[in-house]
Amino acid sequence: MPSMIAMQLDAPGGRLHRVERAIPRPGAGEMLVEVAACGVCRTDLHVLDGEIPARYPIVPGHEIVGHVREIGPGVEGFAPGDRVGIPWLGHTCGVCPYCRSHRENLCDHPEFTGATRDGGYATHVVADAHYCFALPDGYSDVEAAPLLCAGLIGWRALRLAGEGRRIGLYGFGAAAHILAQVAVWQGREVYAFTKEGDEKGQDFARSLGCVWAGASTEPSPEQLDAALIFAPVGALVPAALKSVGKGGRVVCAGIYMTDIPSFSYADLWEERHILSVANLTREDGTSFFAMVEQAGVRTVTESFALEDANAALAKLRSGDLIGAAVLVPGKGG
Repeated sequence: MPSMIAMQLDAPGGRLHRVERAIPRPGAGEMLVEVAACGVCRTDLHVLDGEIPARYPIVPGHEIVGHVREIGPGVEGFAPGDRVGIPWLGHTCGVCPYCRSHRENLCDHPEFTGATRDGGYATHVVADAHYCFALPDGYSDVEAAPLLCAGLIGWRALRLAGEGRRIGLYGFGAAAHILAQVAVWQGREVYAFTKEGDEKGQDFARSLGCVWAGASTEPSPEQLDAALIFAPVGALVPAALKSVGKGGRVVCAGIYMTDIPSFSYADLWEERHILSVANLTREDGTSFFAMVEQAGVRTVTESFALEDANAALAKLRSGDLIGAAVLVPGKGG
């Protein structure tokens, strides 16, 4: 029987280890996808640390690019050989009030790729065809991988930020480096906030068109219309509120964040908003992939062999990445 390789996490706080198992068969509405590349996302660290609900043992990974190898009953619109992307939201119930109102990102009974169903730190994965996307041809497998979460969730966050001209990005990692390019293409001014002393990250931000880059401990040099927070640090919320003007929005774009400290009501007054982003809708995916190549977005990546997943996660945790880490099955260590 053909077998596959995966990097599995048995319990929160552990390390991934290599497992070999039979290649699964897709069920109704599903597809078997051979993984070509899988991005390494901060959400994977939250799964690793037990900070968000997950099913263990689990194979992480939800920025998956691969090719369809087998189609289950009832699948339409895809054929064997097609290249597809598989994101974080892996399945929805289709019957709850949120699904029926095209807000499937808030589904009452969702499944999440790499958290409650096995993900892409593997050579093969089974995916719900309803949550697979065709990808723009102008991106290689490795280049496309970060688009599946860093890009998609960032795109939803940017849309929630509104039409304001001045946008602040707090935490300049995989998502922000994509969204900065989109916002600059849209004609906005982008201000990048990094860890204090991260001159390398600040230089990177300026190279992508940001008009200013500095530490997140600094006030914005200009009043912002919106701030998008990608770093999982609750203390950034009051800081961002102080930098947005009247009617401004602070969008918390991560699935997990440390507790938000208390702040003065005066910082919220004058119709400022605090919003969170939960997952994505299929429309977010189709609109993002229709736009991203037109915007000329390029992803900056560092590739790792599948078996080096622990090293990739460690480098992400330390903040020692420029852009995004991507696992490549078959890549030499």
